[in-house]
Amino acid sequence: MSNTVIIGGSKGIGAAVINSLADQNCLNFSRTEPNTKHARHQHFSFDINNDDFPEIENVSSLIYCPGTINLKPFGSLKESDFVNDYQINFLGAVKAIKHFFRTMKKQENASIVLFSTVAVSQGMPFHASIASAKGAIEALTRSLAAEFAPKIRVNCIAPTLTNTTLASSILRNDEAIERSNNRHPSKKINSVNDVSSMVNFLISNNANNITGQIFHIDGGLSTLSI
Repeated sequence: MSNTVIIGGSKGIGAAVINSLADQNCLNFSRTEPNTKHARHQHFSFDINNDDFPEIENVSSLIYCPGTINLKPFGSLKESDFVNDYQINFLGAVKAIKHFFRTMKKQENASIVLFSTVAVSQGMPFHASIASAKGAIEALTRSLAAEFAPKIRVNCIAPTLTNTTLASSILRNDEAIERSNNRHPSKKINSVNDVSSMVNFLISNNANNITGQIFHIDGGLSTLSI
């Protein structure tokens, strides 16, 4: 029976993904335990920067959720900010993919889902560090999709601001939420379920001919001018 590995599945988008896969075999690697537990899920206390993955067989899907929101003027960013964002957002994904690659290439319809941000395609002030790290993720997505084809599909989701605890400093009150909503042609930011539903689609058999794509779940922000 196949397994889905989720890195960072205890909060925000990752937790929504975990809950949407309640009836599947999932292994969640995260620093904290999820609030909701499911009979077919197993949690591993894990720090992507310091811990090593155990050997796990029959992994058909890998979802890498860890991310940062480090918004500062360029002059205030230190080199350590760039290093930290790159470590968590990019090198952590590389570490996970390298570890699970051998078992995934043996599976049918194996799928990797990574995360970028709308700030890669649409230049935004104060995003220099995080957008740089996520830009590397988009390049990795296309490169690995070409290299792993046809055995493993690799896709990336680039969401806009999503209502999670990670974004709480931005969405600090109703007025801030309304301003954020109004920046989007759709007049709303993402809910976690907006994003988790796309994850579910990308790891399903319905997406078995989709690879190397960046999916913008951003209310039209990256492509529309209204």
